[in-house]
Amino acid sequence: MTRDQLYKIWQLHGRTLATSLVSALFVGALGYEFGFFGRDSGAPRGFGGRRPTQKIEEVPVLTARATRADVPVTLDAVGTVQALNTVVVRAQVEGRLTEILFKDGQDVKKGDVLARIDPRTLQAQYDQTVAKKAQDAAQLANARLDFERYERLAQSNFGSRQQADTQRATVAQLEAQQQVDQALIDNAKAMLDYATITAPIDGRTGLRNVDAGNVVRASDPNGLVTITQVQPIGVLFSLPQQNLRAINRAKARGPLSAQALEPDNATVVETGEVEVIDNLVDQSTGTVRVRALFPNENQALWPGQFINIRLNVDMDRNALTVPTGAVQRGPNGAFVFIVTDEQKVALKNVQVTRQDERIAIIASGLDEAARVVTSGFMLLNDGALVKPMDARTQAEPASTQPAQNSERRRTGGGGAQQR
Repeated sequence: MTRDQLYKIWQLHGRTLATSLVSALFVGALGYEFGFFGRDSGAPRGFGGRRPTQKIEEVPVLTARATRADVPVTLDAVGTVQALNTVVVRAQVEGRLTEILFKDGQDVKKGDVLARIDPRTLQAQYDQTVAKKAQDAAQLANARLDFERYERLAQSNFGSRQQADTQRATVAQLEAQQQVDQALIDNAKAMLDYATITAPIDGRTGLRNVDAGNVVRASDPNGLVTITQVQPIGVLFSLPQQNLRAINRAKARGPLSAQALEPDNATVVETGEVEVIDNLVDQSTGTVRVRALFPNENQALWPGQFINIRLNVDMDRNALTVPTGAVQRGPNGAFVFIVTDEQKVALKNVQVTRQDERIAIIASGLDEAARVVTSGFMLLNDGALVKPMDARTQAEPASTQPAQNSERRRTGGGGAQQR
């Protein structure tokens, strides 16, 4: 075989053989590192020569006792806070705005002066109507004197009866004119009073829409400012029509309590009562609208805000309860793990009447005072050996964990130091 033939064979197969040889050496090094061969006959080691963690025989779990308690029957919904009264304050006469007497966001009472319009033109119109009435009053007084004279002349046959009747009609016309003058005075007085703009309701002002010095008109769409009543305040929400009977029964017994809750559904923001239930069910959604009234003394509720609402419509007396976290779901329905006297867990199928984010009411399948598992289900199965802990000891493993990690760092992480 010539040199050229050997070179061609190397080009075709030599590189493949070299790659295979390198791969074999790499696999052998990994096997030696992990202790599969060429090491002591102990148990296989994990990455870095560390021994795998031993199998946990006792599963740590958190537990709680099943107890009996009076549990309120509640209905939850999401509502919208609505002001009971909202007024857009507008000028009722045209004129230049001379004063703004409120601040944005100020609480005002009904009758408080908010602004003033230049009253000089309106004052002149009022004075004119007063003067016109005085003028007509003088004419009326003279017409009455003339009527008395014509009446005496007609009675003594020195004057005509027609002239006396005509003068009587003149007196009647002037008396009617006096009533017209008084109406004009009242109207001018009202226009003059409109130059002083006052608050129509108790509430809080928003951001003003006009500054002093501008000419305002009754036709201005935005007005001067909007006043919103925030004490008391209402919350409008909807409930399924299936709850309508329970709401009506609860309201018939007395005031139906309503709670406004924070997003966590646990912190009570304000307590009020249901004011009105709508008189029809919305057929498109199958819900009925309900409005609750809250005093809102601390102004915790604000118009337009979304808030969680809870109604207490009834009370379950002496109900068997467990924490909601203890109830699990499986192919056969709801179940719980109970801890036996042998520190083992047993699976119990239960029937849950209702539950919320905190507790679940058990109708059947569980004995009173049973110890149920509330956390640590990952490694559990029926008959598993457990190490039960209550909520008071929950923080103990977390507090010892940093010390264990520090100890591992000082020893170099277990089996890695044994190479």
